[in-house]
Amino acid sequence: MKYKIRQEQEGDEAAIVDVIARAFAGKSYADEGDATLVDRLREAGGLILSLVATQGKEIVGQVALSAARVGDGKYLCVGPLAVAPHQQRKGIGSDLMGHALGIAQAYGRDGVVLQGDLHYYSRFGFKVFDTVTYDGDGAEYIQLIPFEDTPTGAVVFHRVFSE
Repeated sequence: MKYKIRQEQEGDEAAIVDVIARAFAGKSYADEGDATLVDRLREAGGLILSLVATQGKEIVGQVALSAARVGDGKYLCVGPLAVAPHQQRKGIGSDLMGHALGIAQAYGRDGVVLQGDLHYYSRFGFKVFDTVTYDGDGAEYIQLIPFEDTPTGAVVFHRVFSE
């Protein structure tokens, strides 16, 4: 069955938490707060956009965009990106990411930033820049796609990421 991508709607919250929890379950990089990250961003006013992939009425994937800074640059943070385990490796995550990147460019930001698997995200054009720093855990996994100039400076995610 084919899927559709749309903006999250009121009433999707529990299904989004469920998809993220199942997608991250048992992963070495998972954190106990991953499943509720989108809820916490939404409640703190930090969620700029949340897209979901649906099959029929079932939410099978999700990606979030929130504000971030890299030095003086205005960026969007991509994440979490999650696909239900029974739907992984079918292109849903790639399509969600493609939509998120397109929207991020239309938003007039300087680029996008995330913290994640170097191999997986490189397929979308994410790169590590030695001109960028991050003071939190996992600094080696910080990757960016600048839309114009080479990024320089410290990455600052929404405060919810460090709570």
